[in-house]
Amino acid sequence: MRTRSSLPFRAAPLRVEDPPSHGTLLTAFLSSLSIDETSGCAVLFGAAVRHFLHWLDLRRIAIRTIDDRAVRRFEKHRCRCHRYSAQQAHYKADQAARVRRFVRFLEDQGYVEVDDGIDDLPRHLADYSVAIDRLQLSEGPAQAYRSEAEHFVAWLRMARRQWIDVEDTIIDQYAAHDCRCPVWRKRGKLVATGTKRRRRCARHFVEFLRGRGVIRSLEPVADDDPHMLAYLAWLKQHRGATDETIRRYRTDIRRLMPMLGEPSQWDAAALRSAFQRRSKETPGSASLLVTIMKSYIRFLVVQGECRPALLHAIPSVQRYRLSTLPRYVDPATIEEIIAACPTDRPVEVRDKAIILLLARLGLRAGDIRDLLLDDIDWRSGHLKVKGKTRRPDRLPLPQDVGDAILAYIITARPKAVDQHIFLRSQAPFRSFRSSAEIAGIVARTRERGGIEGLPTGSHIFRHSLATNMLRAGAGLESVGTVLRHSSPESTAIYAKVDLPMLTKIAQPWPGDLPC
Repeated sequence: MRTRSSLPFRAAPLRVEDPPSHGTLLTAFLSSLSIDETSGCAVLFGAAVRHFLHWLDLRRIAIRTIDDRAVRRFEKHRCRCHRYSAQQAHYKADQAARVRRFVRFLEDQGYVEVDDGIDDLPRHLADYSVAIDRLQLSEGPAQAYRSEAEHFVAWLRMARRQWIDVEDTIIDQYAAHDCRCPVWRKRGKLVATGTKRRRRCARHFVEFLRGRGVIRSLEPVADDDPHMLAYLAWLKQHRGATDETIRRYRTDIRRLMPMLGEPSQWDAAALRSAFQRRSKETPGSASLLVTIMKSYIRFLVVQGECRPALLHAIPSVQRYRLSTLPRYVDPATIEEIIAACPTDRPVEVRDKAIILLLARLGLRAGDIRDLLLDDIDWRSGHLKVKGKTRRPDRLPLPQDVGDAILAYIITARPKAVDQHIFLRSQAPFRSFRSSAEIAGIVARTRERGGIEGLPTGSHIFRHSLATNMLRAGAGLESVGTVLRHSSPESTAIYAKVDLPMLTKIAQPWPGDLPC
């Protein structure tokens, strides 16, 4: 895992003897860089090191005591050194970066003591490089992970940080630091994506070391509220809530707790005030917040921790479920979207199979994301879908959908251990992280076909399937079966789009005809 002229990360034991002369040190340093001593690069390194050694003599700073603070002082000093002229700011920054390479050389040779609290770091870096290869990343991301691991190691040593102290705060400082590190890389204004890349890659390397037991793992931050712990356990064991639901409930309740205090001290005015403040912060989630708070209060009432009357203190949020028509697309446009899916590349083969699942079966994006290879029964032509209720439902597999999925599995699906049917087209070959990636596939397909003026998202296919089935003469019960609705009320919203049926039951307008 060596980058261009990269120095080793192995710090030798502290030498007992005094460092050799400045000329001997400079010659050994230039030799370690593996560059031609007559090249311009060697001249620049030599000039920076000579200047730095001369400045150390003037300030009476011993080589054994050099650290990054000394280099920063050298970078900022107002140069009055004999035979050295004052340099421009940008040149002084480059000069200091070369000096840090020299300081790193002194550390590796044992002339400057370094104790970062981790043994055999080069071996861990080499093993990390092998682990990156196993992820089957493309060349760019793989090189980013490797180089940022080296960069993070160099920054920790330069800042004299102990590995045992590494936490999110330290990683954030590394992500935003003004790079003068002794590694080969571009130096300049750091863009936002660079900060994100540094943070992501550093966390990945730290988790690798923690997994190997090299550095201690951080203890998970647990809820210290016994009422919260009991409630979350109840949601998991007795309500069968998913991890995502529990995470959402915990987050919203914990944000309200500082406003309320202990449940035994709650009153109606405090509950209403806290609810109003939170609903103003997230007005679109006010209805969900009501559901969460009423659920938590019911639990506390049963446990005897608060008064039953407080259940009525949470105001209700009026929801008009049937006030608007479901958005839908006519069958001709659906077929136009399907026809806009080419199959020239592997990613296009995958996208067409996903579009057909959305259009023919009305699956949710999460249903497609969670589909496994074992969920398809090829002999009987059925597809097993879990859905929101996590209760598996069997759906018939249309011929064109089955052909598209089979073509993807045989010709375009990457070879991976992941059992999900649909994987990302670029390494690492993993399943989709969220439903938003399915919506992105729909958006790219529409853009490829030049189809504009339609509602966005993948759920439009589900609405369109239900609407077109009703207009073709299917009943609400059949629509609910295809869409796997657990309640007839969920299917009833599509009754408003069945215009022929509404025409038959519509009553004449009372009185005179309008003007």
